Amino acid sequence: MLRGIDVSSHQSSSYDTDGLSFVFVKATEGRSYVNPKLAAQTKRGRDAGLVVGFYHFLWPGNLTDQAEYFVAKTPEKRGDILAVDWETTGDGSHASNSEKDRFIRKVKQLRPHHKVVLYCNRHSWLNYDSTSYAGDGLWIADYVTAGKPRIQADWRFHQYTDDPLDKNVADFSSESALREWAGG
Repeated sequence: MLRGIDVSSHQSSSYDTDGLSFVFVKATEGRSYVNPKLAAQTKRGRDAGLVVGFYHFLWPGNLTDQAEYFVAKTPEKRGDILAVDWETTGDGSHASNSEKDRFIRKVKQLRPHHKVVLYCNRHSWLNYDSTSYAGDGLWIADYVTAGKPRIQADWRFHQYTDDPLDKNVADFSSESALREWAGG
C-alpha cells in the first residue's frame, strides 16, 4: 500500500513528505472559500514528486455553481485527482445523495481527463449513501488499521487516522500504478 496525507489550511505548507506517494490538498468549500495555503501546499507536493489530489467540501444546493467554482480555483495538471468531501457541514446540513452524485458527474464533465473520487466516512457510506456512486473511486475514512476499512465496497484510498494529521493509504501495487490510474 502507498502512503499519503491530506492537508488543509489547518496544516503547514511545509508538511513532511518523507515516505509519501500522494497528498490531497483542500482546495475549496461551498461557493466562496478557497484554502489560503492551496498554492504553497500544492507546490510542496509537486516539488516532492507526489501524486497530487484536490478536494472540495460539498455543501447542499447550487451543485453546478460549486462544481464550476471548484474546477476554476483548482490547479489543473494531468494526473491530478479530484475529490468531493461529502460529510456533515458546520451548520449540521448534509448534501443529499442526488446532490453528491450530480456534483461528481458535473466535475467529471468539466475535467474529463481527471479521476474524480468520493471522500466520506464509514458512517455516511453505510447509513446515508443510497446510490453507492463514488465516481472513479471511493476514499473512505475509518479510523482503524491502515488498509482495513470496515466496509464491503471496493475503495481506492483509506484515511485511517487524524493523529497528528490525516494519514491515508492507497490500494495500488506501486506508485507507478497510482500514476497510471490517475492519468499522469
